[in-house]
Amino acid sequence: MLTLDTVAPGLTPGRWAIDPAHSEISFTVRHLMTTVRGTFPDFAGEARVADDPFASSAWAEITLASLDTRNSERDAHVRSADFLDVERHPVMTFTSTGVERATVGRRARTPRFHVDGELDVRGVRRPVRMLSEFHGVSEDPWGGVRAGFTATAEISRRDFGIEFNIPLQGDKVVLGDTIAIQLEIQLVKAA
Repeated sequence: MLTLDTVAPGLTPGRWAIDPAHSEISFTVRHLMTTVRGTFPDFAGEARVADDPFASSAWAEITLASLDTRNSERDAHVRSADFLDVERHPVMTFTSTGVERATVGRRARTPRFHVDGELDVRGVRRPVRMLSEFHGVSEDPWGGVRAGFTATAEISRRDFGIEFNIPLQGDKVVLGDTIAIQLEIQLVKAA
């Protein structure tokens, strides 16, 4: 039987809060022939680690108005009703529904897990599977205990009712449908 110590050494049961100052939620999307990158710097969340690692859970809430693609005009358009509609739907949420050991990357040096959950964007809730990699646990210089994770996922923006696009010559369009999500998460053990 897999235990917490065998799959995530050093991670202890309890509540672990996301440290937004040392974490990042970013995304990429195709625009014409290149990739546009962006971040959501305003977010919060936590993980509840169980003795049985596969009974653990996590949630996060992202403030959509914090969107930053390094272009204020583009940011304003993406915040509009054409895309995120932040006036009516100010937050995006993720709530986990299950954790299992990932079979991909068995030779990886760090443990990998699938975190299944529900992502709610614009009032539309869809299942999402994230591939998560555990980077370890360490004491920090301030007397706390921290754990590090990376997680990735891909979603279809159309699945969330985001249909806006501009047709180009032939069958091409300005924007791709696939949004690649990357999380760099540092958790702090609650006292």
